[in-house]
Amino acid sequence: MKTLSKLTTALLAAGALCGGVYAASNGLDAKAETRPLFNDKRPIITPQSLPGGAYDPNGDFSNDPNPKIEHLFLPWEDVDLSTLSTADDYARKRGRSLLITIEPWSWASNWRVTPTDLLDGILAGRYDSNMTAICSAAAKLNAPVTIRWAQEMDEKNGQFTWAYWKAEDYVKAYRHAVTVCRKSLPTAKYMWSPMGKDGLEAYYPGDSFVDVVGLSVFGYQPFDQHKLGRDSTFVEATKPGYDRVKRFKKPIVIAELGYQGDEAYVHAWAEDANKPHSEFPDLKAVVYFNDREVYPWPDGLGRPDWRVATPPLLN
Repeated sequence: MKTLSKLTTALLAAGALCGGVYAASNGLDAKAETRPLFNDKRPIITPQSLPGGAYDPNGDFSNDPNPKIEHLFLPWEDVDLSTLSTADDYARKRGRSLLITIEPWSWASNWRVTPTDLLDGILAGRYDSNMTAICSAAAKLNAPVTIRWAQEMDEKNGQFTWAYWKAEDYVKAYRHAVTVCRKSLPTAKYMWSPMGKDGLEAYYPGDSFVDVVGLSVFGYQPFDQHKLGRDSTFVEATKPGYDRVKRFKKPIVIAELGYQGDEAYVHAWAEDANKPHSEFPDLKAVVYFNDREVYPWPDGLGRPDWRVATPPLLN
């Protein structure tokens, strides 16, 4: 689970990490239930690379000078906001900005309400205090902040409550949440972040509510082989979503990147992910999702493990 307490533990533990070298793994685990003991599959960064970042609850990027963005995930219920200051201090010492994804629910699944009740509550202002609490806390931070609210609304796999809403209702809710947050946090940038699916255009809330567009891009070799009969590339996986959002003429960031496969597959993705590509002139940064997938993928393909190292890399 993407918990702030888990992040805080990782941040506090990061100071104890020491140098180490880990060999790349061989072999493909089709269901991602086991991992090679040692592996380092962080994106390959060169002087020409796009800025990188990471959601990094395991601290694998703690001593890595390359990431420029620290990604946090928060539910807007049952969250301890006092630990945001720890994350801010951690990011600031490393010269990183903060990308804060706010998920409009509780991470305790038995506390969640129906899609209709959540939507009605947002539009009626019953969750304004939740949004205000997070944005007021973020306003006290020193690192630059980008707010990403209710991501991947166009992904219809049943993972997110807000993905059940009609597009026009999502737009109303997004606008309401951003309007509330701006009262406390006018200096932040606001990221609208679809998965990249066909039809995402209907969910666009308008230029005045979007400073940057996010995308999610994942490469999972068992899925590629199952669906395509071959491996996919980073460019191939990114292009459909990128082409759908470039019409909005906003800076584009891959807010969640992950890949898993055999050594050749991982190396190809790691080499390409932060490389400038002529196909993506508006792509400004790539942020790695350094954790295991929360939900299993379809067709019995298991839970992909995007982590760059297990056990955590001592970098």
